[in-house]
Amino acid sequence: MEPLQLFKVLSDQTRLDIVLLLKASGELCVCDIYTALNLSQPKTSRHLAMLRESGLLLDSKHGKWVHYRLSPTLLPWVKNIIEVTYETERNKIADLLQSIEKKGSVSCCSE
Repeated sequence: MEPLQLFKVLSDQTRLDIVLLLKASGELCVCDIYTALNLSQPKTSRHLAMLRESGLLLDSKHGKWVHYRLSPTLLPWVKNIIEVTYETERNKIADLLQSIEKKGSVSCCSE
């Protein structure tokens, strides 16, 4: 991955928030992501597809739901940028993760 590609992908606030949510949680179901960000499922899926195509995310299917996580093969400089950004946005991301718990969306993945 080239720096310009990374910055273009992360220049969108929604995609940046998705990456930081996954940094904080390890793995999330698509339903948790769209709940946290208060977005529609199709819009969330479009952003997730861009992140996956860039090599930042990996996905796995669990029943009818898709779970996402950061790719473990990210280059060290990419991991560092994500880590530094996460540290500056830690409170915002914690609030987004709390919104998942409050709305009880975790149960959607077990349907």
